[in-house]
Amino acid sequence: MSTKPPPVIAFQGQLGAYSDLACRNAYPSLKTLACATFEDAMTAVRQGKARLAMIPIENSTAGRVADAHHLMPHAGLHIIGEVFQPVRHQLLAVKGATLKTIRTIQSHVQALDQCRHATRKYGLRRVVAGDTAGSAAEIAKSGDVTRAAIASSLAGEIYGLATLARDIEDNHHNTTRMLVLARQPKLPRRGAGKTITTFVFQVRNVPAALYKAMGGFATNGVNMTKLESYMLGGAFTATQFYADVEGHPEDRNLKLALEELRFFAKELKILGVYPANPYRDTAG
Repeated sequence: MSTKPPPVIAFQGQLGAYSDLACRNAYPSLKTLACATFEDAMTAVRQGKARLAMIPIENSTAGRVADAHHLMPHAGLHIIGEVFQPVRHQLLAVKGATLKTIRTIQSHVQALDQCRHATRKYGLRRVVAGDTAGSAAEIAKSGDVTRAAIASSLAGEIYGLATLARDIEDNHHNTTRMLVLARQPKLPRRGAGKTITTFVFQVRNVPAALYKAMGGFATNGVNMTKLESYMLGGAFTATQFYADVEGHPEDRNLKLALEELRFFAKELKILGVYPANPYRDTAG
């Protein structure tokens, strides 16, 4: 009996969330599955309820998504791709509302912070909510012409809202990087194009261990595009590092760098090897 998962991609949030929009743009042939948490989205893939999951890992304005860093090393999944989703905030309200009738603006705190100029311009009072798509759904249900939401254009379509102002974000470079997760790895062929290798590691508790561990990437000419640290289990002395590097593990220079890292690392786990998204070369 076939155990092939259904043509579904899971994401965290409500229908109309920016992750939902990213899933539909990147995988238009797959049905999207809304999940309450990142862990639920990953579990859906692990249990065969979804073929893929798309998880935000960092945003050009808000920085890293901490929960994802903690969950991915233990999810039992593999990173097979990356997606860069521009975040274009829309000012949404029920039909019949206008810029003159609205008094409050509701959304996730980060979305509100990213639209300060529009909030001041229209003289609106901020209302902090759990998420963007949920705010759109709530405004639609209320039928109140004095309330507005900040959310995606997809949320406006799903919940039948009117767009009072488009692309109201302060910074138009606002982009979220998403990682695509699957049960099985999908390694690109070496030499087929620019490749990203993502891994986590802990260094041995010896002086200058991190400096020595990173030295192998410098001496072998490996470009490290991301390095972040976070505590494990609430202990100030237990630190795990998350890294992205350009290259395929079978490339000689990256292979040598990883060998040197293993010498100084207490634990090293590769989370994924996948094609670099073309956005990297056009992002200024």
